[in-house]
Amino acid sequence: MKHTQQPEALLVLQDGSVYKGFALGKRGTAGGEICFNTGMTGYQEIYTDPSYYGQVIINTTSHIGNYGVQRNAEEESSGVKIRGMVCNFFSQIHSRYTADGSLQDYFERANIVGIHGIDTRQLVRYIRDKGVMNCIISSEILDPAQLLAELHNVPDMEGLELSSEVCTQQTYELGSDSATMKVAVLDLGVKTSILSNLTDRGAYCKVFPARTPFADIAAWNPDGFFISNGPGDPGAMPYAVETVKQALDTDKPLFGICLGHQILSRASGIETYKMHNGHRGLNHPVKNLITGLCEVTSQNHGFAVKADEVRDHDNVEVTHLNLNDKTIEGIRRKDKQAFSVQYHPEASPGPHDSRYLFDEFVKLMK
Repeated sequence: MKHTQQPEALLVLQDGSVYKGFALGKRGTAGGEICFNTGMTGYQEIYTDPSYYGQVIINTTSHIGNYGVQRNAEEESSGVKIRGMVCNFFSQIHSRYTADGSLQDYFERANIVGIHGIDTRQLVRYIRDKGVMNCIISSEILDPAQLLAELHNVPDMEGLELSSEVCTQQTYELGSDSATMKVAVLDLGVKTSILSNLTDRGAYCKVFPARTPFADIAAWNPDGFFISNGPGDPGAMPYAVETVKQALDTDKPLFGICLGHQILSRASGIETYKMHNGHRGLNHPVKNLITGLCEVTSQNHGFAVKADEVRDHDNVEVTHLNLNDKTIEGIRRKDKQAFSVQYHPEASPGPHDSRYLFDEFVKLMK
C-alpha cells in the first residue's frame, strides 16, 4: 500500500539493524524490549496489560486499528502500559459502531510512539532467530547512529523490577462484602479481567500493593491468596518471594498466574531464567497432564521456570506442559494447597479453555 504524506519513522534494534517506516501515535522517541504477539484480535487488551510494561510490541496480524478502541470495556488496567508499537498496516479509520474513538487518538493521549509500514513477518523471523533484544523507535530522530547511541540508555529487562511501578499504590476492595470467600490479591501488575473472574465466582477481593508486608495482608484474614501476573524479572523480586513463602506457611489455598507462577516457583526453591523468545499470543497449546486434555491458551511472558529443578523437587509436580517447546506451564505443591500456571486462564480476549482454574481455586477455599 502506498503511504502518502506520512511522517517517516525509524526502528533500530540493539544489534544495529535498521527498519524504515511511518510514524503512528505520538511523534517522539521511545525504547524498550521488543517482542511479538501472535494474537489476531484484542490489541487494546494487549496494550493495557501491565505485564507489557517496558516493552515494544510487534503485532503480527496484518491490520491494526481497524476496529478502534473502547475505553473501560477492553482495558486491562488504568491505561496503556506498552512503550511502543510496531505493525504492518495501521488503520487511520475504524468501522466498529460501538468504538469510542480511533487507536491513533488513543495512542496520542497516552503518549505512545509507534511505527508502521514494516514487514513484520521478516522482523519477527529475525527476532525469533536472534533472540529478544532492546529497540528504539523514533519519528523525530532519523539518524540510525544517533538512535543506536540513545538505545544504550534503555535498561535490559533481565534484572529489572517493575511490579512496584505498575501495581496499585493503595489497597482497594472488589466484590460483595457479604461474600463467603475473601481473597487477598498481591498486585504485581494484575489484569482487570483476572479480578472479574474472581468476583464473578463470589469472591470478595482486597488488592494489595506489590511490596505490602505479609503481616498487613494476613491481618485481613483472607480465605486464600492470589499472586498476580506482572512485568519484569522474577529474579529481581525477593520481597514478593518472601511474601509468598509466608503465605504458604499459613496452609491456606494459593493460586498464581504468570509472574505469580514464577514467584511461587522461586518461593519453592525453583529458579527462573530469561527465554530466548517469550510466549505471547492467544494460540499456544498446553497439555494438562492431570486430565490429558489440551488447552489453547493466552500467554504473555519472557521468563520461565527451570524444568529440571521442578522435576527434581520432592514437593512440586508439573501439571501443565507447553506442547510447542516443552516448557513448564503449571505446577502444584504436593504439601500445600498451592498451584499456579504460566499462561493466562482469564484470557481476555479468549480462548476460555482454562477458566476452570478459577473454579478449582474457589473449590479449595470452600
